Amino acid sequence: MNFHGLKPAYDRDGFVLVQQLLPAVEFAELTQNLDRYIRDVVPRVPPTDAFYDVDAAHPESLRQLHRLNQDAFFERYRRHPVWTALAEALVGEPVLAAEPEWFNKPPLSTKGTPPHQDNFYFSLVPCNVVTLWMALDPVDEENACVRYVPGSHRLPTRPHARSGVLGFSQGISDYGPADAQREVPTRLEPGDVTAHHGNTIHLAGSNRSATRHRRAFAMVFRGVSCQRDEAAFVRYQAAVKAQQTALGIQA
Repeated sequence: MNFHGLKPAYDRDGFVLVQQLLPAVEFAELTQNLDRYIRDVVPRVPPTDAFYDVDAAHPESLRQLHRLNQDAFFERYRRHPVWTALAEALVGEPVLAAEPEWFNKPPLSTKGTPPHQDNFYFSLVPCNVVTLWMALDPVDEENACVRYVPGSHRLPTRPHARSGVLGFSQGISDYGPADAQREVPTRLEPGDVTAHHGNTIHLAGSNRSATRHRRAFAMVFRGVSCQRDEAAFVRYQAAVKAQQTALGIQA
């Protein structure tokens, strides 16, 4: 697929939507392997790789998985040609994929995602980095769709502070009503993808649905020109560790 026609909108707004990124058979293969991973692998992973709204004794409350590439299928998946082609078209150079991740907001989950910019976490210079976020369920305002602030990637990085939200330890500390008025919700069907720039402000609320999950699969791709600001990354890692320790999570 040729995704280069998406780049002007991506450069302007900091995000684009792609409907049905994968053929149906490939989407089914991905979801089947995610189900297998959750069923067979998650019970053995350390607490830092699987976060719950409640705890591991309540598997229905599973809400975030990190480092899926410990599994052979997902390690290979990092080099999937369609995902890579989309990332390279938007970033504008060859890319490298980080570890795949899985996200969920279980029914009636009160754990929102604070407004943040991904590259505050990644600490990459230049910020030639894109996150590809694929919906696994129908997603809308009721079950906490992602909301973006258009054009925010073209402004300086905002100040962040500890958010108290496990998995999103830092949130924008001066986010206000003027920002909220500009938010754009992204309504998706299973298999649709949002692609957002590493400095695009985004957030999600709580899941108000009593029956619907809001599951997603995501991969981050960085351009080969990116270098890590090691001092900034060390500060971020220290903040993550402090939060996990405070919440009683140990590797």
